[in-house]
Amino acid sequence: MSNFTSKRRIGLACLLGGTALLAGPVMAQDAANGAAAIPAQAIVGNVKPIAWPQEPQAPRGAPNILLIMTDDTGFGSTATFGGLIPTPNLDALARKGARYNAFNTTALCSPTRASLLTGREPHSVGMGNVSNLPTAYDGYTSVIQSDTGMVAQTLADNGYVTAAFGKWHLTPEWEQSSSGPFTRWPTGQGFSYFYGFHGGDTDQFAPALFENTLPIAPPADDPTYILDNDLSQRAIRWIRQQHDQAPQKPFFLYLAPGTAHSPHSAPREWLMKFRGKFDQGWDVVREQIFAQQKKAGIIPKDAKLTPRPDFMPAWNSLPADRKLVYSRLMEAYAAAVAYNDHEVGKVIESLKENGQYDNTMIVFIQGDNGSSAEGGLNGNFTEEAFVNQYPEDFEYVKQHIDDIGGPRAHNHYPAMWAWAMNAPFQYYKQAASHFGGVRNGMVVSWPGHINAPGQIRNQFLYVTDVAPTILDAAGIKQPEVQHGVTQRPLDGISFAYSFSQPTAASRRHTQVFEMMQNLGIYHDGWMASTKPAAAPWDITKAQKIDLTKRTWELYQVSKDYSQSRDLAAAQPAKLKEMQALFFAEAEKAKVLPIHGIADGAQGRPTLTEGRTSFTYHAGLTRVPENTAPHIIGRSFDITAHMDIPQQGITKGVIVTQGGRFGGYALYVKDGKPVFHYNMTNALQYRIASETTLTPGQHSLVTRFAMDKPERGSAATVTLLLDGREIATGRVEHTHRAWISNSEGFDVGEDTLTPINDDYRISGSRFTGTLESVRFDLK
Repeated sequence: MSNFTSKRRIGLACLLGGTALLAGPVMAQDAANGAAAIPAQAIVGNVKPIAWPQEPQAPRGAPNILLIMTDDTGFGSTATFGGLIPTPNLDALARKGARYNAFNTTALCSPTRASLLTGREPHSVGMGNVSNLPTAYDGYTSVIQSDTGMVAQTLADNGYVTAAFGKWHLTPEWEQSSSGPFTRWPTGQGFSYFYGFHGGDTDQFAPALFENTLPIAPPADDPTYILDNDLSQRAIRWIRQQHDQAPQKPFFLYLAPGTAHSPHSAPREWLMKFRGKFDQGWDVVREQIFAQQKKAGIIPKDAKLTPRPDFMPAWNSLPADRKLVYSRLMEAYAAAVAYNDHEVGKVIESLKENGQYDNTMIVFIQGDNGSSAEGGLNGNFTEEAFVNQYPEDFEYVKQHIDDIGGPRAHNHYPAMWAWAMNAPFQYYKQAASHFGGVRNGMVVSWPGHINAPGQIRNQFLYVTDVAPTILDAAGIKQPEVQHGVTQRPLDGISFAYSFSQPTAASRRHTQVFEMMQNLGIYHDGWMASTKPAAAPWDITKAQKIDLTKRTWELYQVSKDYSQSRDLAAAQPAKLKEMQALFFAEAEKAKVLPIHGIADGAQGRPTLTEGRTSFTYHAGLTRVPENTAPHIIGRSFDITAHMDIPQQGITKGVIVTQGGRFGGYALYVKDGKPVFHYNMTNALQYRIASETTLTPGQHSLVTRFAMDKPERGSAATVTLLLDGREIATGRVEHTHRAWISNSEGFDVGEDTLTPINDDYRISGSRFTGTLESVRFDLK
């Protein structure tokens, strides 16, 4: 036998499990050498293989779930619910599905999303306010615990593939850095894939995106890019890929685009579609919406249109230039809502194209609360002006009117438009006491499972009811123990019964509401509500609300759909009964104590606790504000050690925080150091040196000296090169609240939007060698 043939046979024997061929000689040899005998279970032929571990299988026929939630979209905004903004794709779902006119949210972003995905009361999962404003009270920490697992985890454990696209806003701020922990990121809550952003909002043209747990940048300087389109295309791609690879597995896709939270943005061609469409003003628009709601049967025939609050001006009282700007701000909102409907429509159409539509339940919720009045009585050209309590110069906004809705604005409309968009109800976002803050339109589509398609459903529902309805449709029970942790029972009540019984009585009898100290309690057709004591744009006043001096109102909403008739004076006993019920339910739901955003906020966790010196190196990007050096209200030095090359002119960013709508940057332009402080809009401060950096090693110090150790104080800025002063200047206005809600802290480059027009993102990388950047806080 040739050596080749022998080797081939031995190899074949091994591939075929040839232990029996070779074991005898080996055992004999081992025995001769005194080795231990080989146990029988080590021989393949003596042991039968066991069954493979099995992946969980979804129940037979379990549908795909597409859960869509937009942002800050009032009940009366979309044409589907009587509004003036065309939403043909939502209309199409409503014609063949179920449209709900008594679905309620929580009045703010994070709490609604927490309830939506957990099926539990927002305070009971620690999300009694937005994740940006936690306090140390049990219901308000912003920390969702493992005993309140999300519906995504339950579905994943039962054979679903899961993904989240868009706005998250449920991770504590101190857990949003690349250091983790990632337990409360989407991929730690049952979603196998995440593509979106963490904050309350983001720039549609340069969003602060993450893919799973890694920050990624949108295409730099791409004039065609916009986030809503990016989200729809990636969602379509994800659905196709999972279906191509595992068509037997149903999917759960959570699509939360962030529209129409400010900034209200859309492609220019969509902005132009709405030119002049709202020139009639908010008073007339609200009446038009109300008439359309009545005509379409969306609201009861006897519903009343609640009047405009006294503190809001009539449209006809405004001068022509105010009307022009305010109309343009509303046009941008309308364009954003309409464009988003267009992009969501692409996702729905893709389901039809690949044959998945008929087995997909779509739950489309227009808004996570009522339309937002946070733009104040004048609206905003940039949101940072409102947050940092700097009134904008109207003349500046008027001069830049054509930027509204585009990449150079972070705009928000005046509060009166929010009031109009919430027709026929009172108030707006933050007011959980009234339906203007919590009533949102919802459509459910599920081919073959909706009786009387197109018929209005008027069951009183709450956002916690969505998760149990999804599980009901999937044929999956909520587990008592999940991943070794005993789960708190769901607070939600499945409304799947309404699919086949459109006129069935509501199975929800009681619901407590609280947000930003606005209180409400619903029970069997009655609603008791506190009158909002502070406007959403008056942050200071909101801290000084005396709970014992609140004005309570009483409405019989089973007969008064819009809360138009206050019965508190006529039925004091009923009001007292409802007030007692509020506090009983509030205690069970961890709502108590009722407090402001500053109460209990001290000592919140942060990675920077106790530190006054920070050293960074090039390549560190997208550090969230809570993890960056806390410079607001204090003096500081930035010391950059660098090596300037022999050839070429040095340029690029040394360090920056924020971007086009607020922040600061230390950079080199044409070889010369510059420090720019961007407060917002017209409040820009540039301290530039005429000294050119020479080749070799240098130390560049930026000394930021506050006039007073308080937020908003002016400051003097001095640049020193190798100990020698090379420039000085004043910053007359500094940040009071935050530097940027979405853009982070970058070293050695800028990643999202530039602090000014001295550089572009694509060319922002520092061309010298940046050895280190140190911050020393005074």
